[in-house]
Amino acid sequence: MAIKKARGALAAGGQGLVLASAALVGSVVLFSLATVSIALIPVGVGMFTTPRVLTLLRAHVNRRRLLAAQWSRVRIPVRYRPLPEDVRKGVTGQVERCSLMLRDPATWRDMRWLLADMTGGAVVAVLAPALILEGVFGLLLAAGLWKPIVEASGTYWYTFLPVDSSDTARLAALLGLVWMIVALHVNTRLVRAHFRLAGAVLNPGRQEELEQRIDRLTETRHDALDTSAAELRRIERDLHDGAQARLVAMGMNLGTIEALIEKDPAQAKELLSKARESSAEALTELRDLVRGIHPPVLAERGLGDAVRALALRLPVPAEVEVELPGRPDAPVESAAYFAVSEALTNAVKHSGADRVWVDMTYTDGALRISVTDNGKGGAVVGAGSGLSGVERRLGTFDGVLAVSSPAGGPTMVTMEIPCELF
Repeated sequence: MAIKKARGALAAGGQGLVLASAALVGSVVLFSLATVSIALIPVGVGMFTTPRVLTLLRAHVNRRRLLAAQWSRVRIPVRYRPLPEDVRKGVTGQVERCSLMLRDPATWRDMRWLLADMTGGAVVAVLAPALILEGVFGLLLAAGLWKPIVEASGTYWYTFLPVDSSDTARLAALLGLVWMIVALHVNTRLVRAHFRLAGAVLNPGRQEELEQRIDRLTETRHDALDTSAAELRRIERDLHDGAQARLVAMGMNLGTIEALIEKDPAQAKELLSKARESSAEALTELRDLVRGIHPPVLAERGLGDAVRALALRLPVPAEVEVELPGRPDAPVESAAYFAVSEALTNAVKHSGADRVWVDMTYTDGALRISVTDNGKGGAVVGAGSGLSGVERRLGTFDGVLAVSSPAGGPTMVTMEIPCELF
């Protein structure tokens, strides 16, 4: 237990160092770039640079959202307004894109977060590694480091202790142990506090949240209606071109067999064989069609086993970890299943990965699923991307999608759906 706690404190120390570095370098640079770019809008240059800078800023913020979910299980929803698909190209499109991004309240929350991140966020994050390093330094002083320091510059103040002899160095070692014990108990809380601060700044106010929710529900309702109509057309087309055609052909063959069974038994036997093959193919197509609507294994055995069955059919090795204490409602379960299916299909088709991992957990009232591959990266959520469809599918249930896919990989697609398990 103590070893596990020590490992957690050390890991939190490393995480705090990463967060502080990102805040003091990434956030400072992006805040400077964004401020200068927006200031240059009146002279025209900012119209072209601002969308690019804000896109970088959103990637920076989304990366922090992902780390919040992975390291501290703190959920910070993505609240950006999607850009319309009919944004024009060229100079007019740049002006339009710049205007749309600046009118998005989330953009200004991102700017406020940069200020909070480079000040309070950085201070909270850096405390975690500082406690460990200060503790180690106190032990090093007692080990003899105090001598060259005192000889070079006189009495050394270690926190509030004046170190000028071996006795005071031993006191410094005791104080260093105290810092390390404090780190053992508070480091993970400091990292969580950093993400809580980010969430407090990035999350919209109550009124704004309600307005966004109404807009989102209106949009997802239209999406659901469009998706439902498209799905019906697909089913009709598949039935017409597949099973229905085979059943018609089989009926014609049976009619021919009836006429030939006494005149030409050999040909009748051959046609019977073809009719049997057609019936088997029609049955297979009907099963595939049913599986595409609602897989039987999902209805009978739940999301975990359905995803395991999905992974077994992949052409690359896939590992599935499931920790679900129950089952969500059927619509949520179905949405999660098809979202995972789409993410796995993308990983196999486009990433060039030779290994895939799926992890499903339930924490803080939300179903969380991550699909990770070791491919070439570069996946984005945008018009024409399969991930956009996944985002819309999850949006129907107030779910969110986050994608981390740097060039060279790996790619991690994280999905969260607020729900209850039964």
